[in-house]
Amino acid sequence: MASLHIYDTTLRDGAQREGISFSVSDKIKITQKLDELGISYVEGGWPGSNPKDLDFFQRIQEIPLNNVKVAAFGSTRKPDIDVTFDPNVQQLLAAGTEVVTIFGKSWDFQVINILSTNLKENLNMISDTIRYLKNKRKEVIYDAEHFFDGYKDNPHYALSTLQAAQEAGADTIVLCDTNGGVLPLELMEIITEVKKTIQVPLGIHAHNDSGMAAANSVIAAQLGLRHVQGTINGYGERCGNANLCTIIPNLKMKLQIDCIDDEQLKGLTKVSRYVSEIANLSHQGSQPFVGNNAFAHKAGVHVSAVSKHGKAYEHIDPTRVGNKRRILVSELSGKSNVLYKARENNISLQKDHPEIKEILELIKRLEYQGYQFEGAEGSFELLIWKAFNSYRHLFELEGFRVIVEKRKDSPLISEATIKVKVDDHSVHTASEGNGPVNALDNALRKALEEIYPEIQKIKLEDYKVRVLDGQDGTGSKVRVLIESSDDKKRWGTVGVSPNIIEASWLALVDSIEYGLLREEIKAQEVLEELRK
Repeated sequence: MASLHIYDTTLRDGAQREGISFSVSDKIKITQKLDELGISYVEGGWPGSNPKDLDFFQRIQEIPLNNVKVAAFGSTRKPDIDVTFDPNVQQLLAAGTEVVTIFGKSWDFQVINILSTNLKENLNMISDTIRYLKNKRKEVIYDAEHFFDGYKDNPHYALSTLQAAQEAGADTIVLCDTNGGVLPLELMEIITEVKKTIQVPLGIHAHNDSGMAAANSVIAAQLGLRHVQGTINGYGERCGNANLCTIIPNLKMKLQIDCIDDEQLKGLTKVSRYVSEIANLSHQGSQPFVGNNAFAHKAGVHVSAVSKHGKAYEHIDPTRVGNKRRILVSELSGKSNVLYKARENNISLQKDHPEIKEILELIKRLEYQGYQFEGAEGSFELLIWKAFNSYRHLFELEGFRVIVEKRKDSPLISEATIKVKVDDHSVHTASEGNGPVNALDNALRKALEEIYPEIQKIKLEDYKVRVLDGQDGTGSKVRVLIESSDDKKRWGTVGVSPNIIEASWLALVDSIEYGLLREEIKAQEVLEELRK
């Protein structure tokens, strides 16, 4: 099996995505996760650009790493200056890393119009900087910026920049599709020509502006390049960088190119979701391999097939990348969907069981009203429990009131009062919150926590509101999706109503009841004590 180095630039190139700002602590945590994943190189940042990156390089030296080499990133020296006096180059040395990655211009257009220097001086800038860093005993990776655009405009000059890097002693030369515009067949032709001239190990750095970054990276590996750069989840400026969460499993499982081991591969989904959480971005469900929808099946025919043989509609076993199969339920569902979900909940059903048809009809009626169970598996499982009489109400609502008050020059105040009955015991309580739904959530938890102390483990993770039909303006129906979790599982619940508070209440009740019933909470002893 051929081997290949994965070079991660999430902390530098990925952080250039709009909305991302990693703290030094964030960068250290991500580096540790990437080390566990078996990544070869992590680009920590540009120490010459800001003090935060320099702080990271100082602190990461105290962290034990098993697989990762940390690289500092910067540019070649400036035009018409001695490399020993270039402040950015000196900051690269101050970072104290074993590996230094520098970029230089390969496109004559960039040299003349952006750097405002001549083509010969640009070649000197490349060779001087690499030679200087090699004399400092650094492993030097040279990123040939805009190489493919440069090659298409002036192949002779683009190749001469690579030759300058090679002669100066670069350990790896990376061909960069900086604008993300090269197409796969173009890329293949250009790499084939480059290999005739350059003997230094080659790498690829692709951007996704044409949607080709992952494909181009995989093709480059098929052509023999043994260094692939990218980011977790494809984060990056504009349309992003090559997505390592797509590239790694394709290399490993489809091409048998050894880049991480099998056990490390099982951590890919976890790392993908971890980085999205640290970046404070929603995890993209449609991502190949690691997305929540990557192995989700909705059509009844598909569910029936994968229940017999996973490869009927799955190109790999999802567990190999740490993901799992999900069966969705909707108006398109068939009996197979209900049977599969029942098995997940240890409910024994036969295909001809009469309740299955009733559940399907109920789902179709509810979806017609605006419900959606694809992201609300908790609410769906409650439907199954109710249909088979394995459900019991944990409490009964007697009433609630939500007040939102705004006074001049004062912050908004939200307060909820609630009265619920548990068995024969009534609880009446009130609570404030940072909004009406949060106040209602707090009041319900306050009313139930003495009887069901396990409710403290249930946390509301996400709250989404969708207007179903805008034709009625502010009187339109809304669908509320709530995602909750405890120390073992995450689940979603749904509520629909023309009133956003009622829709939220319905989803909230399902969330609490599902979380408690799933663990078969035993509250009888507490209830008996309250009756005394």
